Amino acid sequence: MTSAEAQPDTTQPSRGERSTGEAFEAFTPVPNVLLDSAFRIVQVSPSYLAFNHLTSHECLGHNLYDLAAAKTLSPGPSALQAVLDSAIATKNVSATRVHAAPGQFTASLRAVPIFEQDTLLYVLLEVQHTIAEHERREAINDQLDTNETYRVLVDTVKDYAIFMLDTKGNVRTWNAGAALLKGYKPEEIIGKHFSIFYGEDDLTAEKPRKELEICLRDGKVEDESWRYKKDGSRFWANVTITCVRRDGVHIGYSKVTRDLTERKAAESRVIAAYEESAKLKSAFLANTSHEIRTPLHGMLSALTLLMDTKLTPEQRELGSIIEESGSVLLQVINDILDYSKLSSGVFSISTDVAVSIPNLITSVVRNIHPALKPGVTIGTSLDLNLPSSALGDPLRYRQVVQNLVSNAVKFTESGSIDVHVSLVDEDATLFTIRTEVTDTGIEIKNVGVESLFSPFTQFDASATKRYKGTGLGLSICKGLVELMGGALSFHPNPKGQGSVFWFTARLRKIEKSKQVDRLSAKFEAVAMSSVPDSLTLVRELAPGKRILLVEDNFINQKVMLMMLKGLGFAKVDMAIDGAEAVQKAKQNPLFYDLILMDISMPVLDGVAATIQIRELGLDTPIIAMTANALKEDVSSYLAKGMNDYVPKPVDRQVLLKAFLKWLG
Repeated sequence: MTSAEAQPDTTQPSRGERSTGEAFEAFTPVPNVLLDSAFRIVQVSPSYLAFNHLTSHECLGHNLYDLAAAKTLSPGPSALQAVLDSAIATKNVSATRVHAAPGQFTASLRAVPIFEQDTLLYVLLEVQHTIAEHERREAINDQLDTNETYRVLVDTVKDYAIFMLDTKGNVRTWNAGAALLKGYKPEEIIGKHFSIFYGEDDLTAEKPRKELEICLRDGKVEDESWRYKKDGSRFWANVTITCVRRDGVHIGYSKVTRDLTERKAAESRVIAAYEESAKLKSAFLANTSHEIRTPLHGMLSALTLLMDTKLTPEQRELGSIIEESGSVLLQVINDILDYSKLSSGVFSISTDVAVSIPNLITSVVRNIHPALKPGVTIGTSLDLNLPSSALGDPLRYRQVVQNLVSNAVKFTESGSIDVHVSLVDEDATLFTIRTEVTDTGIEIKNVGVESLFSPFTQFDASATKRYKGTGLGLSICKGLVELMGGALSFHPNPKGQGSVFWFTARLRKIEKSKQVDRLSAKFEAVAMSSVPDSLTLVRELAPGKRILLVEDNFINQKVMLMMLKGLGFAKVDMAIDGAEAVQKAKQNPLFYDLILMDISMPVLDGVAATIQIRELGLDTPIIAMTANALKEDVSSYLAKGMNDYVPKPVDRQVLLKAFLKWLG
């Protein structure tokens, strides 16, 4: 090729006739070509033609790769492809250097992709050359930076795997920490893709690719998950990948990995210990409840039978004292179980049962009258705007009111107690009810509101304290009130000595149609008030029914047999364990009308016995009668084939209700 052929066309427009684009193309000192999406040359600068000794005719319209191969251009096709592929893949500027022989020039390539949304329009490719000496100085500077800073500060770190990735995710460097952690020598891993450290699930989900995309977009990505070593073992890794740019050009990624396997194991042990502790606590409470309720059942049931006999006034008074003490003990057990369920978050309340606040308050006050100390009066004041009824949980609402009123009665030696209930807010679906209990009892000094409602906190914890209790009542009330969407608090009586405890609760409004149904049911109940009570009805049912009582405790056997006999059941068979119960049911499949089944028994427990009886195809009603009082226990019994549940100590009214339900 002659020098004349290598020169660009000299027939060019004057300066004033050129556009900005034409001026840039004609006079830019940086050799460049503009390629379309098929890598055909659509524009070429004179400096590029001179650099490669080409004419515009030889370039325009030709594929760059074909031209490079045909004319043996430098840089060659492979270097061109590397920089173009990187620029298109990252949608960003990509640069690289192509080194020639020592003492010769090196080419520096820079590709700038031009996209419209996701469509590639053009790529601007720039080519520059530098003398080898300049490259040598740059290499020395890079070497100083790499060998001194990187090697000293990075390579000597043994607790962290620190290494570089190229723009495609291939490993470029490898420090001592990486070798120790992952088990690869530098020569074994450099050049390999970093996805080699990921498990099959992560690879299937394309996690390595997604991490690099996020890192390129956000500049950094962090992750904690399992990574794999050369020997196939895995470790819990904390990984930080950072996008590395030089002069605005993306050149790769830095990756820092820490082994957190021990921390992960420690966290797992803590979680397992917590879960085991929760299980042990639940098991302990359930067992304690069972062990206390079992003898209490015998005592209170025997007392019920005793109180039905002819007693002298003195004997009846002593029996009443025993009955009251047993009720207090049972309340303590219930408080402990309620607190356990509230603290573990498994307590639930009803939201769709009718609640008559005026009737409920009147009932609580009426029942508490006998406990008032001489000279103490109790009264109620009910807001005229109170709804006659609403939807909520009457049992738990009553429990809170009962607790606050009982505390007021216990701590008030003289003066008065007042229960005031008002409607404080109302919207389209809810009532907000405020209940205040004001007393003239002991003064509560030096106690914060929060500590007052903390579990096991008592007004007087001294050895000489006059008032007994577990210190759980207010804590339980606070939890119940919060479940009802309200709050519980306290302030001193503004009129003098004493306290004011108040709480709010949110109750749902009853739809008018449902309210009519409830009123109809109420009128029906009033109309049926002349119907005999449950005791009379059961005594009418009992003579023709046969019951199988399954109970291993001798005292409870005697008490229950006497109670059943008193109710009119003359045909009662006994089984001392679940195995005997199954045998009796098997021998006489249609013999029994109902089975009363204890749960905790030797040989075969009540649940296993129930399962075997159901496997025989028998549908005889089975009522669990046990001291295991946790809600999850009851659900389990019903799921295993039992029909109902009566807790110990057995309340005769609850037992009568069960008999009417399953025998009536």
